[in-house]
Amino acid sequence: MYVGDPSGVTSKVALAGGYNVPVTGAPSSEVLELPLPDRLLIPLTSRRLEFSELRVKDGQRVQPGQVLAVDHGHYSIPLLAPCAGTVRLDGQEGHIVLDELEVPPQEPDAGSSAPARIGELPPGFSVATLVEMGVWQFLSDARTGAPVDPAVSPDVVMVSAVRLEPFVTGGEAQLPGNVDAFARGLSLLHAIFPDCAVCAVVPDTDDPLALEAKEAASKCGCARVLTIPLKYPFDNPALLARLTGLAGDPHAQLWATSLEGLLALDEAVTHSRPRTERIVSLAGPAVTQPVHLRVMLGYPIDAILNGRLCREPARVVEGGLLTGRTLPEGWLGLGAECTGLTVLGELTERTFMAFARPGVSRRSYSRSFVGTYRPEIGVRFSTALAGELRPCISCGQCVDICPARIMPNVLHKSIYAKDLERAIDLRVDLCIECGLCSYVCPSKIDLRQQFVDAKAEIQADMEAALALEAEA
Repeated sequence: MYVGDPSGVTSKVALAGGYNVPVTGAPSSEVLELPLPDRLLIPLTSRRLEFSELRVKDGQRVQPGQVLAVDHGHYSIPLLAPCAGTVRLDGQEGHIVLDELEVPPQEPDAGSSAPARIGELPPGFSVATLVEMGVWQFLSDARTGAPVDPAVSPDVVMVSAVRLEPFVTGGEAQLPGNVDAFARGLSLLHAIFPDCAVCAVVPDTDDPLALEAKEAASKCGCARVLTIPLKYPFDNPALLARLTGLAGDPHAQLWATSLEGLLALDEAVTHSRPRTERIVSLAGPAVTQPVHLRVMLGYPIDAILNGRLCREPARVVEGGLLTGRTLPEGWLGLGAECTGLTVLGELTERTFMAFARPGVSRRSYSRSFVGTYRPEIGVRFSTALAGELRPCISCGQCVDICPARIMPNVLHKSIYAKDLERAIDLRVDLCIECGLCSYVCPSKIDLRQQFVDAKAEIQADMEAALALEAEA
């Protein structure tokens, strides 16, 4: 296990590939608090979760933290009311609408028996408390990203204070004023799972905030501290686990959580209340002033975008620039797992004689444009493909940039030939879906999506085979 002793800091990890996209439209580190809207539009689905069992009735008055619905397919993870309001179930399909909103004055540690010392659990605490207070949605299997079983104890929990994908909210917005809560959360994790190794991931930089977080994590005395370079996607839990040896035992329970999850845990244990607000990013080249926002779950997306776009029509992406997805049709409010909104200008017309331009204002991983030699230039993304789809030309750029050290070009050819057995041999399972191969591909092949689909098909085939074996 190459992580160092509990009080040490490991800063040398064997890295290969990776790339920081020189992009424009990043949000400032300042956080803008939006006013309470007229109503909240809370989606009943997110990327991983489906809150299909309602626990409220139309017209019911709810309080902050009250359970609105649960996801029975994922350990009854709850969807909590972010503030007091009246439930409307017939307002918008696929949403719980809260209106007549009210934010009651928050009393410090109301109704709680706050721990006397850092890392000490209050009387009567159990893991069920974390589930009830909405913390469990932030915990995931580090290898797969799937929700984890509350009835199982982890062997390792990785806590990352770093988010390196462009436009996704990270420590720069969440850590200010919360360094003590960060250290306290690490201690609480150790107290909750005493036989578990807690690993804190912090950036290897001289930034004062990062140094403060590193020092706080080191001094808490219960966490191994892993420093990583600010290079995408080396904040990925599955990748870090492989590179540090944490993933050596395939049967070990290897969990991960974000800084937001750790702060939610501290809020639940130390103050006996759920974390009802989120810090999300509003960024991208179509945004007038990219910014971080402090908002509630279900905040209307139209209200967030109103007056903040410099280009329309625009495409709204839920999540980061490289792995985000186009906001699902009919989604009206911020979802339970939304980390930010990336907004791109929608392509409406072709650029005249684009092929004849030398690219003075463009950047490329392949250094094929004049703009490559102007380091101050950032890429201004839109939904334009900027070229035609072509077959793979075996340039090797995807191999060079791949942090998982697989061969995306060879995998692509196997999947294109529908040879999934060959794809398994080539370790498509090691793909962390960072999207860099798609970004650098000069043939415009969406390699990331191919690998996502291939892994899903392989998993479905394996489950079908096991079902047939069970029936035999």
